[in-house]
Amino acid sequence: MALLSCVAFAGCQHEEKSLSVIPIPLEVDLRKGAFVLDGNTKLWIDAPEEDRDLLQECMARSFLQLEAATERPAGNAVILEIVDSLVQLSSPEGYAMTVAKSGIVVQALSGAGLFYAVQTLLQMVDRGHVPLGRIVDEPRLAYRGMMLDVSRHFFGVDFVKKQIAAMAYYKLNHLHLHLTDAAGWRVEIMRYPRLTELAAWRTHALWKDWWNSERRYAEEGAEQAYGGYYTQEQIREIVEYARKHYITVIPEIEMPSHSEEVLAAYPELSCSQVPYRDSDFCVGNEQVFEFIENVLTEVMELFPSQYIHIGGDEASKQSWQSCPRCQARMETEGLTGADELQSYMIRRVESFLNGHGRSLLGWDEILDGGLAPNATVMSWRGTEGGLKAMAMGHRAIMTPGEYCYLDAYQDAPHTQPEAFGGYLTLQKVYSYDPVPDSLSVTQKKLLYGVQGNLFAEYIPTEEHLEYMAYPRMLALAEVAWSVPANKEYGDFRTRVLEAVDELRAKGYNPFDLRTEVGNRPGADKPIRHLGVGKQVAYVDGSAYYSGYAAGGDSALVDGLRGGWTYGDRCWQGFLGCKGVDVVIDLGEVMPVGAVSADFMQICGPGVFMPVQIIISSSFDGKSFTELKRIDNEVVRDDAVTFKTFGWEGCADARYIRYQAVRSDFGGFLFVDEVVVN
Repeated sequence: MALLSCVAFAGCQHEEKSLSVIPIPLEVDLRKGAFVLDGNTKLWIDAPEEDRDLLQECMARSFLQLEAATERPAGNAVILEIVDSLVQLSSPEGYAMTVAKSGIVVQALSGAGLFYAVQTLLQMVDRGHVPLGRIVDEPRLAYRGMMLDVSRHFFGVDFVKKQIAAMAYYKLNHLHLHLTDAAGWRVEIMRYPRLTELAAWRTHALWKDWWNSERRYAEEGAEQAYGGYYTQEQIREIVEYARKHYITVIPEIEMPSHSEEVLAAYPELSCSQVPYRDSDFCVGNEQVFEFIENVLTEVMELFPSQYIHIGGDEASKQSWQSCPRCQARMETEGLTGADELQSYMIRRVESFLNGHGRSLLGWDEILDGGLAPNATVMSWRGTEGGLKAMAMGHRAIMTPGEYCYLDAYQDAPHTQPEAFGGYLTLQKVYSYDPVPDSLSVTQKKLLYGVQGNLFAEYIPTEEHLEYMAYPRMLALAEVAWSVPANKEYGDFRTRVLEAVDELRAKGYNPFDLRTEVGNRPGADKPIRHLGVGKQVAYVDGSAYYSGYAAGGDSALVDGLRGGWTYGDRCWQGFLGCKGVDVVIDLGEVMPVGAVSADFMQICGPGVFMPVQIIISSSFDGKSFTELKRIDNEVVRDDAVTFKTFGWEGCADARYIRYQAVRSDFGGFLFVDEVVVN
């Protein structure tokens, strides 16, 4: 069992005890001894009828199987009661649990608080024994979410419900369903039947195969048609199941982009009005707003959530530039540029949602062109969007890709099933602090929560999705619930190993943390070589991409080797230029015996090996002698590969020039260090 430090209450004079609970509670005071649950232990719930029914059902689903008492028992009971106030706690999801020899008493400010106390209790029970003591607990953040992409690959009702059960057990309270995208429309809309007759089905089962094909849709029932959708009755079933687990389901209906499937079914909503040509709605077409409002009306009837997610990300906006209707809209509304046209659309949709008592939630691109008055921003391109939104007085939910995108490899790529790319370990997820010290008191109140995202381009099966989700979602659950002072990765890893075993026993398919390989060899500590700390000049026409600058001008000689992902701030990226062309000044003439650099290739996100490498030396930095020229055949594949290109020999030099030419595939070149020995 993992150790959890005793927090001293008055009269607490005892040894430190152990507790294995995820997420780690706020305050724990354990004493020697245990309350023993037996066949005579009763259950008493003092709460409003709705909460009482949900809690009784929760307990009935569990292994405890306690009989409900007809009146409040004097002992040998588990008592759950809602109270008006609790010392030390302010969150309605907080609770206080006291375990004595005579029984267990849980007090909370709401049914949700009692529910989360039950989840803690279920994790505490060890063969019928519950350690004596007291737990006082509440969440750090109100919004604790998981996003499930059911568009790229469709997952059925029972599977979604299975994930809801796991989420609730670890105190997550929001399920964000990514219901629409180019790969398939997944919710029945009565007014627009073609969304599920055509747009919900495609010609290839695997997203990757479909994406690399002509990207066509198929009629429902057609041979080899892949897809599916939730009927409105099935959506109600999911929402009700989530309600019983104190989880809110938030639907996402993408706009203005990621809408290829809609525009194939209803091409009149695109700028060209031709199917398979556009990805963005035509904002100049009033019929588009009629469609969106009709769809959202049905969506709001199905989902009682306060928030409706409207996407808003990655719009190309290209068709708007030449579309007469969009240009006319811009002129009429006095809009400058495509960003403001998107903002116009978002504002109109928000006004419609607000008029129906709902709130708009969108990816951080909804900031472009001006943020809608009451919108909440989900920050995925780093944390900047969320910070900007909070500075403007808006709520933000943090879900930066660096920490929260669970479609990345969680271990050495060659040991894992194919993923989108990247490398996001359990420890990296756990290290995330969504509430930086730089936030003001007001801004901290606007930081609504944190979310883990499971985009499913490379996740075609239920087993694979669970493998990617767990245990990393458990790390994020603790990030969202627990205060940083109570967190320590070694302790968490011990607890999560037990949790993985429990998940597997319940029929889930988590990643086996015990077999973890770890980061790329050499990335764990700095290396020493002749070039470390020396001056680097980027030759005309070669410049690193600002988004992947790593350490800036000194990155290629800082002694830091890159890991399994180009996003680890050790790999420097080159885009839109011929390639890498740098000169390292060693400071004086000296013997050089080897020069090398590592590159990576991940074709999915457009990262390719160089097609040619040229290594040269010079005494004066002007006249260079070529030491080696390497021609490399670049071939598209599905692997994550790393390759070293270098020279070995004997030369005297002060300057070393390293050139790496981009292939005809374009995309990024990533290099981690030019090593000179």
